[in-house]
Amino acid sequence: MLLEMKVPSPGESISEVEIAEWLVKDGDYVEKDQSIAEIDSDKATLELPAEESGVIKIVVKDQETVAVGDVVCIIDTSAKGEIKTKRHKEKVIENAEFSVRSTVDSVKTKATPLASVMINEMEISTSEVKGTGESGKITKSDVLEAMQEDSSDGPRGNSRKKLSSLRRKIASRLVSVKNETAMLTTFNEVDMTQIFEIRKEYKERFKEKYDVGLGFMSFFTKSVTKALQDFKDVNSMIDGEHIIHHNYVDIGIAVSAPKGLMVPVVRNAELMNFQEIEKEIKRLAIKARDGKITLNEMLGGTFTITNGGVFGSMLSTPIINPPQSAILGMHNIIERPIAINGEVKIRPIMYVALSYDHRIIDGRESVGFLVKVKEYLENPIEYLMNGDIQKHLGL
Repeated sequence: MLLEMKVPSPGESISEVEIAEWLVKDGDYVEKDQSIAEIDSDKATLELPAEESGVIKIVVKDQETVAVGDVVCIIDTSAKGEIKTKRHKEKVIENAEFSVRSTVDSVKTKATPLASVMINEMEISTSEVKGTGESGKITKSDVLEAMQEDSSDGPRGNSRKKLSSLRRKIASRLVSVKNETAMLTTFNEVDMTQIFEIRKEYKERFKEKYDVGLGFMSFFTKSVTKALQDFKDVNSMIDGEHIIHHNYVDIGIAVSAPKGLMVPVVRNAELMNFQEIEKEIKRLAIKARDGKITLNEMLGGTFTITNGGVFGSMLSTPIINPPQSAILGMHNIIERPIAINGEVKIRPIMYVALSYDHRIIDGRESVGFLVKVKEYLENPIEYLMNGDIQKHLGL
């Protein structure tokens, strides 16, 4: 029986995808549920599992764009038993030969089947190839990129690589935000002294009890959700000629992943305590880093927080994540001299930036919101913990 495998719908509103890389070769025997290809949509990279066991016939090339529902391969499900045994023996021989030819570092390095073949045929050292796949796995694209770098013609050489579907979509969205919104950014600075003191005293106990660090993101998330109660326009979106106000807060947390910027969403953050926020952010960040984040975990979001400080950014103007109306940017924390009661003190200071859509958020609301966030961050014991640190940290 010949089974036609069609491109499944990765999510609502997605009509086409790109075959980023086939993980098997034409004519290979594949097992049911085995990952046979990586698919790039405009939101994430997903793996395509084989629907049945059999011999595969690939009908769509790598990096080809296809519509949802198109046939990408055919599996001959009647080719079992003898072919499977034969191919198993062939693979044992191939693997043995590969082990003999490979260097120690290539044996230890994980790579997709196709990437492994290319590495050995081209005699490329795996130390020269940076894996961007799941758990650092080397993919075909990684090998091609390494080959292009090796073949560049001297110091003025160049290389060409097609933008992934995800990267093209990110580029398109960033340009549309600049063109279709009246984006403006307001800035402020935050004295992080009290948060530093809380973390210094309680972070070890917090880590031991919850197996997650007490980071800055939980303080920022709590401050944002509290400030949004007073400035509801900041937690809204435009829908045609209407403004939609949300009575909940789903916080998008911008994280850098191998395939590009991802914004997983912490649902109902206004109902969470410190440990719940930290655990959820850690879970989502790990999934994004490993390429296992799902579309449902990135859809929605009413407000976004992005932390450029982890990369050393001192100040920036973050771009709104549509259809949201505002985004808060965190930055590097640096000890700076500031005036306190007529005296110069050295304090850990973070610059913060709020970019907002001026069509629905006025200057008064935007500035007022950021001042509230600053107030809550500088006085978390009073405003976020009601004077009881241990209770609110669950210690």
